[in-house]
Amino acid sequence: MTDGKGLFVTATGTDVGKTYVTALIVKKLREAGHSAGYYKAALSGVAKTAAGFRTGDAGYVADVAGIAQEETGNSVSYVYEKAVSPHLAAKLEGNPVKMAVVMAAYKQALSRYDYVTMEGSGGIVCPLRYDDDAQLLLEDVITALGLDALVVADAGLGTINATVLTVDYMKRRGIPVKGIILNRYDAADAMMRDNKKMVEILTRVPVIACVKKDETAIVIDAATLAGLYG
Repeated sequence: MTDGKGLFVTATGTDVGKTYVTALIVKKLREAGHSAGYYKAALSGVAKTAAGFRTGDAGYVADVAGIAQEETGNSVSYVYEKAVSPHLAAKLEGNPVKMAVVMAAYKQALSRYDYVTMEGSGGIVCPLRYDDDAQLLLEDVITALGLDALVVADAGLGTINATVLTVDYMKRRGIPVKGIILNRYDAADAMMRDNKKMVEILTRVPVIACVKKDETAIVIDAATLAGLYG
């Protein structure tokens, strides 16, 4: 049995900065001296080149967090060239996601690192596979791996609705939400300050960090961050 711990990072939707924030999380842990790594089940919109995964989300996280090239080989189980939902990319490219493969890869990551941050694809409602043989949603993977989660949300207009709906969906499916991280946050903006307050009130989940635009570090104690993993 491995002693490694994991945490899942999802978002309120596409392009809110989930990979950016995930990279800062892994970076924070590694800079604090922790053995921390990254895993993603399926990645879409990446051309398969000699550069490997370092051209996609996994490569970005590795570069920011200081993960060596030789450590990234198994950081993503399924890579698709089409920039569409994984279930559609899998159909178009003939390479469907298999739960057993994802579980094995995740367990391998746990055997290598003390803290594994698993990043989702898009928002929480994301079909990874949907065909006649199997229907696999992102939430099925989170549940099967027994992971708690963080939700990344944009700090701007519309985030109250998007964040409350995301957290409510996850709670209804039994996925523990440990915290919310607001990205592109500006403390001088009255709306963003109010968004933070209302999100916490309506979700009953704490905003554990607010990340300013183009920030190079996440402002949260490394020990507190590590304590979210289970």
